Amino acid sequence: MLSHVIKRAVPRVAPRIARNVHRSSTFNESPSPSPSPSHSPPPPPPLVDMLSSNSLDNNIPPGIASRVGTNLHLVRNHPLNIIKSSIESYLTSSLSNDPPSIVDSLSPVVTVQQCFDDLLIPPEHVSRSKSDTYYLSSTHCLRTHTSAHQSGLLAAGETSFLCTGDVYRRDEIDRTHYPVFHQMEGVRVFGEGVGKEEVEKDLKKTLEGLAAHLFGDCEMRWVDAYFPFTEPSAELEILYEGEWLEVLGCGVVQRAILDGAGVEGEGW
Repeated sequence: MLSHVIKRAVPRVAPRIARNVHRSSTFNESPSPSPSPSHSPPPPPPLVDMLSSNSLDNNIPPGIASRVGTNLHLVRNHPLNIIKSSIESYLTSSLSNDPPSIVDSLSPVVTVQQCFDDLLIPPEHVSRSKSDTYYLSSTHCLRTHTSAHQSGLLAAGETSFLCTGDVYRRDEIDRTHYPVFHQMEGVRVFGEGVGKEEVEKDLKKTLEGLAAHLFGDCEMRWVDAYFPFTEPSAELEILYEGEWLEVLGCGVVQRAILDGAGVEGEGW
């Protein structure tokens, strides 16, 4: 898994882009047309209203709810769209033997199961708290990472994909944090016979090439990290204006996640 290459101020990532797999949000779909217009079901309530429900578990303020659905990563020539396209172009070319699918229109409203349980995030983890996550109800929240879609896409048969979208965390605003930002999730599953060490080597080689593509000739280093859903895990940093800047986190997908999605082989 390659996570957040588009994050906060700077761009996580993994990799089949030969085709576009634009999945529309179930919260944004229009009702199916009825042969009898007079009996057509009423349209669903606006997404903002759903996000601002009266549920006792809802902690989403109007200012955050209003940002959902803006999809800046899909706005042509927006900086987020430019860097998204650059990453997709690079990985399509460098992984031409197994180009990733493009997934960039999934709803940011996900289940707690998708956002946490499927990713082996323990019940007591701080990221589940209402001080860290925006909840619509006890069962649904705004995704805190694009990793929330990983298990579902794998279970659907996608073994190489890039998933981009807006994500939400109750962060205090400073020069590197904002409660709404964007991530790109990258996953690539290998065939049988490819071990974790080989997968990790391919992951790091791919991401070092991507970093050079995005930032030019720069000094970079790997730092050991911990993510519940990958092992081993690492973060890539680049030297920027005399300081080390984290640009992405990644790792080899946990076997339990792959097994849960019915996927054989190792992957990142």
